[in-house]
Amino acid sequence: MINSIVLLLAIVSADGPQQWSQFRGPSGDGHWTSRDSNSTIPVRWDEKTNVAWKVRLNGKGHSSPVIWGKRLWATTALNGGKQLDVICVHLDSGKILYQRTVFDGVDTQRIHTTSSHASPTPVVEEGRVYVHFGSYGTACLDSMSGKTLWTRTDLVVNHRHGPASSPIVAGKVVILQFDGLDKQFMVALDKTSGETAWFKKRDIAYNTEVGERKKAFCTPLLITHEDTEQLVTTAARAAIAYNAVDGSELWRVRFIGDSATAKPVYGGGMLFLTTSCVDAKMLAINPSGRGDITETGVDWLLDKGIPQRPSPLFIDGLLYCMHDQGVLTCRDPKTGDAIWKERLGGNFAASPIFAGGNIYIPSQDGETFVVKPGRAFQLINKNELEEGCMSSPAANDDSLFLRTDSHLYRISK
Repeated sequence: MINSIVLLLAIVSADGPQQWSQFRGPSGDGHWTSRDSNSTIPVRWDEKTNVAWKVRLNGKGHSSPVIWGKRLWATTALNGGKQLDVICVHLDSGKILYQRTVFDGVDTQRIHTTSSHASPTPVVEEGRVYVHFGSYGTACLDSMSGKTLWTRTDLVVNHRHGPASSPIVAGKVVILQFDGLDKQFMVALDKTSGETAWFKKRDIAYNTEVGERKKAFCTPLLITHEDTEQLVTTAARAAIAYNAVDGSELWRVRFIGDSATAKPVYGGGMLFLTTSCVDAKMLAINPSGRGDITETGVDWLLDKGIPQRPSPLFIDGLLYCMHDQGVLTCRDPKTGDAIWKERLGGNFAASPIFAGGNIYIPSQDGETFVVKPGRAFQLINKNELEEGCMSSPAANDDSLFLRTDSHLYRISK
């Protein structure tokens, strides 16, 4: 946990007050650490209660909102994915400040019925927004005007079910993960120019020529472990940590599985990740080793009741896992043993977040469950909106931001 806090403090001190700047928040682990110990994020709402504003978003997209200062960004796809836009919303009023088309006339790939052509979440920092649509293109925009500063459209794979992996920023580069049916690689782009800083082809023994067994949809996780920065990625049949500066490999763990989707989480000096959408497994990995650490670095492995899409949460020495089919489990991270399990009901794709001392878990069915973390299950409330969420929430000190099928909400007192 100490290393996670160090990483978070580094982000906060570098940028001033923390911002919900990427998928799963400031440190990429679903945490919002309020500057005010008396956070006022509501735990109860409906269509008429504690909704500061509600705005319709044109098109379809599953990307999560990202926030910098008084602005919020999300991406969306129109005309069946042929037009890919970025939308900027004023945080206080909900007014759409601009909607810019980033890519037009796109030659779309087929997507899964539950997916979208705009699923990857942007990354925002001072003056810049980086938007990513997988094989359809990546772009850097001026955050104030929405003007395009550079684009890349030459990084192409067959995603099979649509693009999903979100970009992350590491120092001077934007890092992208591509694990398609046909090609699998990691690439880092210079933030200023968009030029390739490093390119790393996946060196994995897939032991098959079937592309379906080679794909994955994960977002990388940047951690600092024992004073070493690691870029952790979950691919098909292996999890690999790279040096974010040059792409050199630090360690790997082999497994059987493909189509991994949930983002890994780090806490207590350990990594926790899930491996696939079918016959999913969860692994606890000690990232101290180097080389192939399959036999030496895996503390435990579970193969039952493992979430496929929602990413786990690590809070105060406990691990929380939301299963796609409605079961929330609190686990002991040292052993993987369940401390408690509760069926919330419904279907889940979004990753839960921890903000204001509570866990917020939106479902595809329009309900958001608010749970108090701890060694005993405590449901604070169940809140219902007209539509469900495929997108993961965002937060700040007094508000929760939920993107449903067609609208964006600011939930605030």
